[in-house]
Amino acid sequence: MKGTRQKKVRLIVNGNTYELDVGGRPDQIQPFHTLSHTLRETLGLTGTKVSCDHGACGCCTVLMDNQAVLSCMMLTVECDGRKITTIEGLKDPKTEDLDPLQQAFIDHTAFQCGFCTPGIIMSAKALLYENPFPTEEDVKEALSGNFCRCISHYQVVKAVMSASEEVR
Repeated sequence: MKGTRQKKVRLIVNGNTYELDVGGRPDQIQPFHTLSHTLRETLGLTGTKVSCDHGACGCCTVLMDNQAVLSCMMLTVECDGRKITTIEGLKDPKTEDLDPLQQAFIDHTAFQCGFCTPGIIMSAKALLYENPFPTEEDVKEALSGNFCRCISHYQVVKAVMSASEEVR
């Protein structure tokens, strides 16, 4: 149609810029697609997990402009121009080294099956951006929206505290 402008959504994901067409064709994102859907199905970033798909479990947590958000509750079109970081984006892009927080989770055996781990790590990363020196209570509060049935959260708290001590 003449005069009709096609809508695009621009996302900066893990340092890479994506311009996605919004529409009804199979090669476009739909206006109702959630950020978690777009990350997983369109961009192939499957580290972001979807469990409840209602914002209750925290598995889909990613960072948007360094703030923790539930990607299953965000429409992709709402994220236009925003900087998104997924679990895949935490590693050092030059050395490929894990983020100190990821390494702390390994060192403290703070995961089992790993399904919810990316969301927990991303919530913890948002906390450390906001407060590099949290107390155990701060960590517990920041992770209160993340649910895991496999592990003891004691190891998770120890891992986050260890990562925060590394920057001191």
